[in-house]
Amino acid sequence: MEWEVVIGLETHAQLKTKTKIFSGASTAYGAEPNTQACEVSTALPGVLPVLNKEAVECAIKFGLAIGAELPKLSVFSRKNYFYPDLPKGYQISQFELPIVGKGKVTIQVPETKNQPAYEKVIGITRAHLEEDAGKSVHGAVEGMSGIDLNRAGTPLLEIVTEPDMRSAAEAVAYAKKLHELVQWIDICDGNMQEGSFRCDVNVSVRAKGTTELGTRREIKNLNSFKFMQQAIAYETQWQIETLEDGGTIEQATILFNPDTGETKAMRSKEGANDYRYFPDPDLLPLEVTEADKARVQADMPELPLAMKARFESEYALSAYDAIAITSSRAVAGYFVDTINAGGDPKLAANWVMGGITAKLNTEGKSIADSPIDAATLAQLVKRISDGTISNNAGKQVFEAMWTGGLDVDAIIEEKGLKQVSDTGAIEALVNEVLAANQAMVEEYKAGKQKAFNALVGQTMKASKGKANPAQVNQVLKKKLDA
Repeated sequence: MEWEVVIGLETHAQLKTKTKIFSGASTAYGAEPNTQACEVSTALPGVLPVLNKEAVECAIKFGLAIGAELPKLSVFSRKNYFYPDLPKGYQISQFELPIVGKGKVTIQVPETKNQPAYEKVIGITRAHLEEDAGKSVHGAVEGMSGIDLNRAGTPLLEIVTEPDMRSAAEAVAYAKKLHELVQWIDICDGNMQEGSFRCDVNVSVRAKGTTELGTRREIKNLNSFKFMQQAIAYETQWQIETLEDGGTIEQATILFNPDTGETKAMRSKEGANDYRYFPDPDLLPLEVTEADKARVQADMPELPLAMKARFESEYALSAYDAIAITSSRAVAGYFVDTINAGGDPKLAANWVMGGITAKLNTEGKSIADSPIDAATLAQLVKRISDGTISNNAGKQVFEAMWTGGLDVDAIIEEKGLKQVSDTGAIEALVNEVLAANQAMVEEYKAGKQKAFNALVGQTMKASKGKANPAQVNQVLKKKLDA
C-alpha cells in the first residue's frame, strides 16, 4: 500500500511588544527568574487584565500580510487546564472568534534529486492572540524543579494552517516562509533559540488516494528547521510501520529527541472540549474597525511578493534572483541601498547573494553586521561595470575590503589590479600571441572554436590577467576574421 503524509502546523510567534498582553510587566528576555512576574501574571486576587493595543496591531498586521479575513469582532476565552506554570489555572486565548480568519501563504519548495522546485499555496485557518504560560525549570537546584513566571503573560500570535502539506520539505518551506514574514512585518524577532518562534507539527498518514484524515500526533515545540525535518521524517515512518504491522495510532502529544532522532509520546492529546472554553468575563469583545485596519495598513512595509515582482520589472532581475533577494527585509534593503548608491542591479544582486552572503554565513553574521556597507559595495560594483577592474580582480578587492580596507580605488591602485582597456596595448598583446601561436590560428581558420578560446586565454595570460576580456575578444575576432 502507498501512503500519504498529511501535515498541519501551529506556530507560536512571540510579539515584539515591550510589555505583556494584559499587563505593564516587561517582556525583556533573560531577566532573573520571577522578576517580571507581576500581579496579573501571578493571578493575585482582585487583579484585572487590560489588553495591550500594540499586540492587537501586530495581529492586524499579520492578517493584512496574508490577505486574511479580519472580522469586526473577536472574543477572548478562558482555556482551562492545570499545570504548575499556569498560576490562574486557565490561559486567556481566543477560540470561536479569533482576530484573524482564513488567509494564505505562498511557499517555494526547493528542488531535490527526485523533484524539481515548485510553488504551493498553504491555507491559514486562523491566527489568534493569547498569553504565554510560565516555564518549568529542572535542575537549577539539584533534585528539584522550579517555576519561572517571567514568560507568563507574554503576548503570542498562534498561527494555524490547514492540513495542506504533504512532505517534510513543504512543512519546512512553510515554516521558513512564515519565519521570514513575521520578521519582515516586524511583529516578531524570530529568535528560535529564545523561544520567540516555536512550531507544533501535526502529522498523520493515510492511504494514498483517500480523502479521510488519519489520526494525528502533535510534535511539540520544535525550535529548529533541521529538527522539524528530522522529526517529521521519523514520525511519518513510525506511523506507517505501526499501521502496516496491524497497530493503531492514538492521538497524542509527542516530543522529538534530537540526540536519538526519535519521537516519543508525552501524553494523550486533549480535544477542544477538554479545555472547557468559555468567554472571559473580564475582557470585552475586541472590535477592529475599518479605521484601525487603514491605520495599520499605512504603516505596513512593502511585502515580499510585491517587492519580488517590482524587482523583476524595475531591475530586470530573474525570478530566482528576486526571490533570493527578498528572502529577508534587511537583505532587500541592503540591495536597494547598493543600487541607490550607483551599483548595477544585476551585478549588485550577484554580489549580495554571492560574496556577501557566503562570508556572512561562514562567520555566522547577519547582513547588519557586514563590514562592507552598501555604499562601499556599490563602489566595487561600479569599478567592475566601468571596466576599471575585471570580475576576478573584483574578488581580490572584495577580500581586502572585508578585512578592513574600505577605499575601493586605493585597494585597486595598491594591488595593481587596474584593467588594461587601451586598444593599442591590447592590439600589441594580440599580435604577439598570434605570431607565437600560428598552429592555433590555423585551427581557428579551419573552424575549431576551441582554438579561439585558447588564443583568448593566451592573451589574458600575457597581460597577467589585466586585459579587458571583452576587448580581447573583439580585437582577436577582428584580426582573425580579416
